[in-house]
Amino acid sequence: MRLSTAYVIAIAILSGTHFFAAAPIAAHEISGSVIKIGVMNDQSGPYSDNCGRGSVLAAQLAINNFSGFIDGTKVELVVADDQNKPDVGVGIVMRWLDNEGVDAIVGCSASSIALAVQGVMKSRKKPYLLAGTAASVFTNERCSEMTTQWAMDTYALAKTTVKSLMARKLDTWFFVTVDYSFGKVWQADATKFIESAGGKVVGSVSHPLNSSDFASFLLTAQSSGAKVIALANSGADLANALKQAQEFGITQTQQLTPLGLMINQTHSIGVQSLQNVRLTTTFYWDRTDETRAFAKRYEAAFNGRLPNEAQASTYSAVTHYLKAIAAVQTDEGEAIARQMKSTPVNDFEMKNVTIRADGQVMRPLYVARIKAPAEPTSPYDYYELTETIPAEEAWQTTDDSSCDLLKTE
Repeated sequence: MRLSTAYVIAIAILSGTHFFAAAPIAAHEISGSVIKIGVMNDQSGPYSDNCGRGSVLAAQLAINNFSGFIDGTKVELVVADDQNKPDVGVGIVMRWLDNEGVDAIVGCSASSIALAVQGVMKSRKKPYLLAGTAASVFTNERCSEMTTQWAMDTYALAKTTVKSLMARKLDTWFFVTVDYSFGKVWQADATKFIESAGGKVVGSVSHPLNSSDFASFLLTAQSSGAKVIALANSGADLANALKQAQEFGITQTQQLTPLGLMINQTHSIGVQSLQNVRLTTTFYWDRTDETRAFAKRYEAAFNGRLPNEAQASTYSAVTHYLKAIAAVQTDEGEAIARQMKSTPVNDFEMKNVTIRADGQVMRPLYVARIKAPAEPTSPYDYYELTETIPAEEAWQTTDDSSCDLLKTE
């Protein structure tokens, strides 16, 4: 589907006017004489709150910064719901590339879908901007010169979260894991860090995607006696698990650790159920004056909702992509990928952040504590940032990576 005219106009009016200068681009240097960006994610299912319409809006706000044009060349946004089905996602991508002239895709699909899409984008030499898909394989053994990873991944979030909790002597773990590649990779990454730090995984259970009843899974985890119950899932699954864990009193006796919690999920679940939960995040709206200003702009355009990690990353990815087109005066995929990786990211949330050859955006991460109910002074005032993790300590190291692009850099 495409954004409705009314929706785009509303975004433009509410977002304010922010423009970047761009070098002149001749029409023949842009395929189809239009710069076309596709946003594909779950628009209506269990992961729709992770990205969904909020990521569409973030992409449009980034385009609005250029007044919708790169020196006379129109920038157009197309949107699709992948329905959490790999065949649907690949079908959309093939149609976009074969029939609709899409030049780049911003993805926040389930990892099973994104892996298939990444293969198509690599073969077609089109940029694939991941802003919410979290499996670490995309910048590791399945890396591609056409893919960049803008938000979180299972390696970095697992590493930093495990390190923080192990330092507090929380050394026995039990996993409640969604049963597909994303959850399995997340559990495997976390297990590696737990064991290397001298901890122990005492058990795990797997649940289907889009589960509504977590009672049996949580009671098994509770009875394990593990000091930490790690939730290796996301979206509606994570929200349901967290709410039911509170009902069973798990948070009073064991450390509940959501590996993929986002700020909008914290808002919907409530700090009463999440107080003092520890997490790692790539973005928090209240960190600096610039992040607060962006959050205010986003809030005005999205009915009072503030941006989460994936939505903020979508804005950064689209902005950096359009800056690259302005710099090299073409939308040819390989040229854009080279320009994006050779230029530091500078925007409201990142300063002089490099993009590594494997596509990893080398941004810092932040350890946060969710506040107790009496602490917040306004809606979404939920996190206390307790530690900044430098990029070199968070993301997979070059030596540990299986990515050929790093070995030949």
